[in-house]
Amino acid sequence: MPGMNKKTLRKRFREERALLSINDTVRLDDLLLIQFQQWPLGDVHTLLSYWPLSEKTEVNTHLMVDYLTFRIPGLQLAYPVMDVSTHTLMCYAVEANTQYRNSHFATSEPVNGIQIPVEDIDAVFVPLLAFDRRGFRVGYGKGFYDRFLQSCREDVLKICFSYFEAVDSIDDINEFDVPLSLCITPNKIYEF
Repeated sequence: MPGMNKKTLRKRFREERALLSINDTVRLDDLLLIQFQQWPLGDVHTLLSYWPLSEKTEVNTHLMVDYLTFRIPGLQLAYPVMDVSTHTLMCYAVEANTQYRNSHFATSEPVNGIQIPVEDIDAVFVPLLAFDRRGFRVGYGKGFYDRFLQSCREDVLKICFSYFEAVDSIDDINEFDVPLSLCITPNKIYEF
């Protein structure tokens, strides 16, 4: 598929996701987990994940979190809290008893967690709608994750999961876009 701009890709992949049935997403989530289990785990002690939104047909990242929690005893899990006034993202540690609230963007954010310094994050599950063969992604268009990833350590793992394969290129990449480390699809692991 030739290159497209972010706006076109957002529209296209929102529409493609909307066509997936619950059975489709359950099957695709299982395939994503199998692919993820094939990837060699690095030195990950603190993971920033996100709460998937079923109404946006997002990948069930809880499966991958559960797998990592099993494989890495003592893994510190964190979820983002977004400040809409500054367009910044902060990481908060979560545990089994953590309470959540719906945010401005309808995502579940921890209420009673302890903030984790960005330099303590080893890996980030980054949401996306589409990605290209160079490792750039199309998110939801607010820039929270790109701003956050620019503040992370250079060696932080930036991991995405996608129901769909890579597009050839995203035409309107700019200096604020941060490339991924890898993107896992039901059929393949793309490493960048």
